[in-house]
Amino acid sequence: NADGTYSFTYDGVAVTVKATFLAIPDNGNQGADTWTNPFADVKSTDWFYEHVRYVSQNGLMSGTTGTTFAPSAQLSRGMLVTILWRMENTPKSTGTNPFTDLTQDWYREAVLWASENNIVTGLGGGLFGPDDAVTREQLATILYRYSSFKKQDVSASTDLSAYTDAGKISDWAKDAMAWAHAKG
Repeated sequence: NADGTYSFTYDGVAVTVKATFLAIPDNGNQGADTWTNPFADVKSTDWFYEHVRYVSQNGLMSGTTGTTFAPSAQLSRGMLVTILWRMENTPKSTGTNPFTDLTQDWYREAVLWASENNIVTGLGGGLFGPDDAVTREQLATILYRYSSFKKQDVSASTDLSAYTDAGKISDWAKDAMAWAHAKG
């Protein structure tokens, strides 16, 4: 939507998400007025055009190929963690790899960094699931932990019982979901 929100239906419940992009240094990339769109699947008339320009210019996302962005593709766990890692200027990990399924170079270092900083813990059994689509509760939990890592106040909370699927929220995600809802 033009107001920066995205609405969808999940288990019969209408959900609206609003993304707010943090101000991130340009990192020497092209300015807004000089960006040349390399993506054939992103048109200047698309509602998401300016958002794609922003993440491309600031090195947060590079697309699925040199000429495609895949704006309708689902966000994977590896993609989300890589975006956060890039927001932190791609720090090096210092520990060992606790996951057996990190097969791609483009997300490996990001996942290791996020794991070392308690932003992610994986799916259990030595798996991270980098190619799995991010669920709402995983997204909320990763952003909650990232905010905590950034020393931001994560004490906001709200009652989620009005949602018909509130009983389906995993115990490990309840605080994060209540925080995410409280933060809008």
